[in-house]
Amino acid sequence: MSKNKVLFPAILLLFAAQIAVSQNNTNSPYTRFGYGEISDNNSGEQRAMGGVSIGSRSHYGINTVNPASYSSVDSLTFMFDIGSSVLGSRFSESSTKSHTTFNSNLEYVTMQFPLSKTVGFSLGMLPYSFSGYNFQTADSIVNVENDTIGYTKSFSGTGGFSQVYTGISASFFNHISLGVNAYYMFGKINNYRQLNFGSTTSYSSTTQANVLTANNFRFRLGAQFYNTFAKKHDVSLGFIYEPKAKLNGSFSQITSGVLTDTISPNDEFELPAIYGMGLNYTYDKKITIGLDYSLQQWQDAKFYSKKDSLSNRSKIALGLEYMPNPYGRKFSDRIRYRAGFNMSDSYFKVAGVKPANNFGITFGVGLPLHNSNTVINASFEYGKIGSTALLREDYFKFTFNAVFNETWFFKRKL
Repeated sequence: MSKNKVLFPAILLLFAAQIAVSQNNTNSPYTRFGYGEISDNNSGEQRAMGGVSIGSRSHYGINTVNPASYSSVDSLTFMFDIGSSVLGSRFSESSTKSHTTFNSNLEYVTMQFPLSKTVGFSLGMLPYSFSGYNFQTADSIVNVENDTIGYTKSFSGTGGFSQVYTGISASFFNHISLGVNAYYMFGKINNYRQLNFGSTTSYSSTTQANVLTANNFRFRLGAQFYNTFAKKHDVSLGFIYEPKAKLNGSFSQITSGVLTDTISPNDEFELPAIYGMGLNYTYDKKITIGLDYSLQQWQDAKFYSKKDSLSNRSKIALGLEYMPNPYGRKFSDRIRYRAGFNMSDSYFKVAGVKPANNFGITFGVGLPLHNSNTVINASFEYGKIGSTALLREDYFKFTFNAVFNETWFFKRKL
């Protein structure tokens, strides 16, 4: 394989990582809670299928959710996947009060290649969580002199956690694949609260900043069992497990105003154990149906040294893909049409109450390039988070990704 072909993706990966760290693709008040919005790390094509991924084994995409999938890569193929997104959200507290925001972001950069006929390797840059919000409320108090004093409470947050991963998997007996991902997490989440009395009173304003940083390793195990029946029926069953891990790093609280102080409490923070299983069925290489279920045990993870501050999060996803003719020569024969649905609950509580279940409806297409296995994917998702009883977010997300799938590993003939 040419050295330039290895060097170019490596440079692009490092460049994209710098961009990803500096960007944030959300502006939701819900990201004030916990570690912000947790990413499911689905690729563009998986998002178009509702997030189905645990049982997926594909020669044309990189599945970072289940590391056991890496062994499915063709022994002569190098894959490189880069994805970006645009997010539009409408927030409503009642039928008369709403506002809309727009954000865009580089989502992820991944690559995958074979180490042998039965061993696949992957590495890349993925988001773990996003935090971004800015809102305020107004109120008043009556002091001892019976004067009414108005004030505003402002809340804002920025940042998020990112992760660099490497993963490897090996297949056994042509029916079993086992894999593992290792993640290095890093980043910072800044949460600010301000009490402002304005300039017409003698009361002083106060600002408090909570800064949480991450600096730790995590691991995820994966397994897939797969077989082909009667030449046209492909079935794969996948499992993932991720043990609970400490969020090594630091936490500090900076207060300025009436009292200026900086403290660094010895609070403990943890990431949850994760379990998941998925089933995929493909008929004649044309129709694929997938079903996933996953559980994140946040209730057992410490947050500010306390358990039960967060809630367990479960997610179910259902997806469908159709390709008219995998062996056809016409462009229209090899277009991939996708659709899906998912439903999940939140891992945080608002004023002690868990928000209503979230859901998303997805669809998309995969467009092959001429005389190439490279595929351009576009996915669209409409979803709902929360309810108007607290705050409802209706969002529309467009994800665009390109999977460069080329034959790079071969012996040159003399």
